[in-house]
Amino acid sequence: MNSQVTKSIIGGVVGTILLTFMMYVGAPVMIGQKLDMAARLSSAMGGGWLLGMLAHVGNGIVIFPLVYAFIVYRFLPGPPWLRGIVWGVILWLVLQVVMMPILGGGFFSSAAGGGKVAMAALIGHLVYGVALGAIAGGPGGHTETD
Repeated sequence: MNSQVTKSIIGGVVGTILLTFMMYVGAPVMIGQKLDMAARLSSAMGGGWLLGMLAHVGNGIVIFPLVYAFIVYRFLPGPPWLRGIVWGVILWLVLQVVMMPILGGGFFSSAAGGGKVAMAALIGHLVYGVALGAIAGGPGGHTETD
């Protein structure tokens, strides 16, 4: 595995751990309910909670970091940590506009708790993005501004 793939996956691991912690521990403190994306994914996929968690983890550790590193990174502004934040916002927008309606949560989580849920999810995705960007760096391992 090349260095960029390795660093991107490590960034995805750290970001996914932080985001998942935010979903199950941070969100209940912030908004009084957990954000159980694994349960939403599993119901849409017709499987159990573990299947949903595997989909969440697979996307966060492999799919999203590799798309970020090899496709999206070059189009985003700023240093790697800021590019990661922008990627986190893009992922959050896709979640709120496309995935939540498909998963029964409504547009911008309107059927899952509304604005407070959408904002908690945004905070989680910002944390994910900054971790991913800071760890993955840029092409060739650059972690400073490009």
